Amino acid sequence: MNSYFDKLVDRRNTHSVKWDSVQKVFGTEDILPMWVADMDFVTLPEIIESIQHRAAHGIFGYTTVPDELNNAIVNWMSKKHGWNIRKEWLVYTPGVVASLNLSVSALTSPEDSVIIQPPVYPPFLSVARNHDRHTVMSQLIFKGNQYYMDFEDLENKMASGAKMMILCSPHNPVGRVWTRDELNKLIELCLKYNVLLVSDEIHSDLIYPSYKHIPIASLSEDLAQHSVTCISPSKTFNIPGLMLSAAIIPNHRLRQKFCASMNRFAISSVNILGMVAAQAAYTHGHKWLSELINYLKGNLEYLKSFIHDHIPQIEIVEPQGTYLVWLNFNKLGMDAKQLNDFMVNRARIGLNNGVDFGPGGEGFMRMNIACPRSTLIEGLNRLKTAIEKI
Repeated sequence: MNSYFDKLVDRRNTHSVKWDSVQKVFGTEDILPMWVADMDFVTLPEIIESIQHRAAHGIFGYTTVPDELNNAIVNWMSKKHGWNIRKEWLVYTPGVVASLNLSVSALTSPEDSVIIQPPVYPPFLSVARNHDRHTVMSQLIFKGNQYYMDFEDLENKMASGAKMMILCSPHNPVGRVWTRDELNKLIELCLKYNVLLVSDEIHSDLIYPSYKHIPIASLSEDLAQHSVTCISPSKTFNIPGLMLSAAIIPNHRLRQKFCASMNRFAISSVNILGMVAAQAAYTHGHKWLSELINYLKGNLEYLKSFIHDHIPQIEIVEPQGTYLVWLNFNKLGMDAKQLNDFMVNRARIGLNNGVDFGPGGEGFMRMNIACPRSTLIEGLNRLKTAIEKI
């Protein structure tokens, strides 16, 4: 199956944000993009076949969510993550970021405080502000080249009156897969201080061997009734352009509020091809996903070996999940602007600048390794050559 993921696919001139926006974002076309969190792999064949079959019908009118899709997600969550959800808990949205915004809008009030844990996926930084709420930051602790929740700080922030916390699980960009003990500590705090938990679990299927993702709401019925869990096939199967995700909301009252907010923004319709793709993904995707993770693991091992042997100035925060790698460039002694300029104009690699992920991101860059190994090798060689010339 390696040959499947080794295949180079030209994505230029396909309106790809990752490949066709490099001039706008980095100021030059002469760059290898390894930034946006989508994959350079062709998706699951059954997804393509299902879309082609539906497209052949030729009519794309308003549609309802098929029960087969609900059942496919219920079965996936049970088999993959050991969480027995009910189909009536599912609410479909255009994407996880939309679900985060809907949660804040529907389930908090103006001037409420929302906790996030930087360095974190950039939309987290603005989601509260988008709705006239306050962002409260509980920065992750960086210790021993790994990240941990600051539970003492979290408790202080919750005790001060925060109404909601948005959890990134697995965490983007640092790659942590939170342990059962960590999640149980967080549950205890949320219930103690009546803090609603919204968990972004979009990367939950992309977990490396020896680690296990646990949906936090699966650990406590009380927490489940005080939570929103956001999932999507978009990262797992490389279909974010089809605009479909699901919010899992066990509490009927919260679900009604969430849906009412959707109706206010007139976003209750679902992309018909997104539904078709999601059903195929969750029905047929287990074997393909296993092979994808094996390939990503190979890319990660190559990255670790190359950096150890050739550019030890860079330190890897080894991910336990996701196809994103958080790289520490602080030994180069550059500030954020200098580091970005170095990557673009000397290494000619497009990475995500760590400062965009909030406090704690200084001196870091995020690299996307969901690409053919030849692309990864090219990017690392560009980086090696540039660092050797410093």
